[in-house]
Amino acid sequence: MHPKVLLDACAELVKRTLTFEHPADAVVSRFFRDNRGLGPRERATLAETAYAVLRQKLRFEHLARSGSGPKERRLAILGFHGPRDFLKSALADQEKTWLDQCDTVTDADLMEPHRHNLPEWLATPLKAQVGADFWALADSLQQNAPLDLRVNALNAKRSEVAAELKKASVKSVATPYSPWGLRIEGKPALTKMDVFARGAIEVQDEGSQLLALLLDAKRGEMVVDFCAGAGGKTLAVGATMRSTGRLYAFDTSAHRLDALKPRLARSGLSNVHPAAIAHERDDRVKRLAGKIDRVLVDAPCSGLGTLRRNPDLKWRQSPQAVQELTAKQTAILESAARLLKPGGRLVYATCSILPEENEAIAAAFTATHADEFEPVDAAELLTQLKVEKAASLCQGPVTGGEYLRMWPHVHATDGFFAAVWTRKG
Repeated sequence: MHPKVLLDACAELVKRTLTFEHPADAVVSRFFRDNRGLGPRERATLAETAYAVLRQKLRFEHLARSGSGPKERRLAILGFHGPRDFLKSALADQEKTWLDQCDTVTDADLMEPHRHNLPEWLATPLKAQVGADFWALADSLQQNAPLDLRVNALNAKRSEVAAELKKASVKSVATPYSPWGLRIEGKPALTKMDVFARGAIEVQDEGSQLLALLLDAKRGEMVVDFCAGAGGKTLAVGATMRSTGRLYAFDTSAHRLDALKPRLARSGLSNVHPAAIAHERDDRVKRLAGKIDRVLVDAPCSGLGTLRRNPDLKWRQSPQAVQELTAKQTAILESAARLLKPGGRLVYATCSILPEENEAIAAAFTATHADEFEPVDAAELLTQLKVEKAASLCQGPVTGGEYLRMWPHVHATDGFFAAVWTRKG
């Protein structure tokens, strides 16, 4: 594709993503469907350019003020993902001069918001929470996330999958915390490989894998994944149960559960029972009250721990939206807790980095259910499971000690939180 045509396409995609009417990944997918003639390299340039603008929106908007022409074109030039000489061949002389001037700007020349590229309502509580780590966290949130795989322990071994990937010229390293994880370089076409087709691997962030580890579901148990979504954690839990017992995958979205079906077919699991529920007080839920051994509540949340993958969330979320989510999180946790039998385990988790969605929800639940539920120290739990390195995630200056806390700048995972309780009696 001619450089000028590709840059025009980048500008158009940037314009569409910046309306924030739909998630960025959906906007990009729609753009590709509307422009089926695009090759893989052009698609990569388009997507990475749009995501670069979302990641560094405040910085690029600041620099764009000194340029001329349509704003989305200036932003696309600043975020362009590709060789600099290729880009410059698409520019007018005035634009080349402006771009060279932008290249001389350093972090020291910029105000704080143009460096951290976070809305102030998010930057302020993060500074309060992580203190001196703030700039390391802000920088990590502007990076691309690595691609993590979970090896299906039901039918594959991590070392064997790694060797198979290596034969296919896909480099991988074992994840440091999850015993099932592999971190791979680049973005290979995994879906076209036999190792994917036969269900030996699933794409899943290492932090997400650890939630299944914390739940520690056993053979033959009755287990509920209360907010299953597309089922990544459901499949991990099913594998720890060795496809025995009964694992309910509940979600209020039948559409999300539909995405689980092909993954479930590949996995070889026969103990998973997906069920769409109307709300957390659905009759399906009430019928199981007091009968369940373990419940995982991966609650609907702001998703701000996934900003490396979904940078548009920091512009699409708001304090009001977070407030609404915390009310929903509290209600869901209350309903899910009723499912447990005496001695049963409850795990509450989010992929948020905000304390009001995490520690605040967990502390409030502990306080209001002191007679029924006993908090479990996540570090001790992981140590008992002989995952000592993962147990270290529950300690440190930016954790609550008894909770699991994962941070992109410390652990190279998405931001995750988890709290654990046992039902008394």
